[in-house]
Amino acid sequence: MSSAAPQAAAPGAAASAGPPPVVVLGAGAWGTALAIQAARAGAAPVLLWARDPVRAAAIAATRENPRLPGRAVPAAVRVTSELPDRAAAWLLAVPMQHLRGVAARLAPAAPLVCCAKGVEAGTLRLPLEILAELHPGARAVVLTGPNFAHEIAAGLPAAAVVAGADAALRAAVTALLASPTFRLYGNDDPVGAQLGGAAKNVIAIAAGAVMGAGLGENARAALITRGLAELGRLAVALGGRAETVMGLSGLGDLLLTCTGASSRNYSLGVALGRGTPLAAVMAQRSAVTEGVATAPALVARAGAVDLPICRAVAAWLEGRITLHEAIADLLARQLRDE
Repeated sequence: MSSAAPQAAAPGAAASAGPPPVVVLGAGAWGTALAIQAARAGAAPVLLWARDPVRAAAIAATRENPRLPGRAVPAAVRVTSELPDRAAAWLLAVPMQHLRGVAARLAPAAPLVCCAKGVEAGTLRLPLEILAELHPGARAVVLTGPNFAHEIAAGLPAAAVVAGADAALRAAVTALLASPTFRLYGNDDPVGAQLGGAAKNVIAIAAGAVMGAGLGENARAALITRGLAELGRLAVALGGRAETVMGLSGLGDLLLTCTGASSRNYSLGVALGRGTPLAAVMAQRSAVTEGVATAPALVARAGAVDLPICRAVAAWLEGRITLHEAIADLLARQLRDE
């Protein structure tokens, strides 16, 4: 390696003089794609934080993340394993079950943009609820929608939602991250938007299982449609709006995750539907499959809300029923009007 090769930032380097960086927390595929997108949108400087110093050094030296092969990390993105002491905005792109631990390390004078999807196991909290608990009064929004990391990194056309109660903050985050190929829409229903991001991963496991078990496209289409109905009931019951479910953070994300071969949740369902044990599938993966932890937490948070698909997935993943029993139970439900 040449002596001129880029290095991971040294301790304290991110806190040097100059404008505060846009900090992306989490150097997985999604975090790296967001850092690339922030640089593409003109945000400067951009800092990508990795928990592991070895990973940070490797990405800084090669300008590539192995989880996004073939996609160069631009020179405008600095890579570090040291948390800076200030930021123009914090983009939290860590797995949902690690969100609390990373967010607790921040002293956020700058806005928080949560890019994680799911429900926290144990507390049953949504992402913005965790941030509000840790940092009362902090300005926060959620970035969500139908986005595969490798396509965002490649600059392919995509759209997403910035959801939060603060209209000025929604506009600021949109201006920070939007580009001609990444269109952002504001939304003032963060509950509905977060539930869409959580439930779609659970339903995608079921959609993959349908295809893996050879049940056909008709069955998958029916499952996605009824899954959307479940999401609508859930959103309204927990304080969201039905129309949010029909947007990018609901229907859009559901369609992508339930049909795209790049979806980790869908591909897990396919493998399970073919008969591969859950433990064996998970042992072969380095990236997190959010729906596995989200399914039981989502069902618990839902309470009495009617979620037959999500409940079947949770019971199946926990080993309380078999796939064939889950299918039989869903098909045996009482006939009624749609």
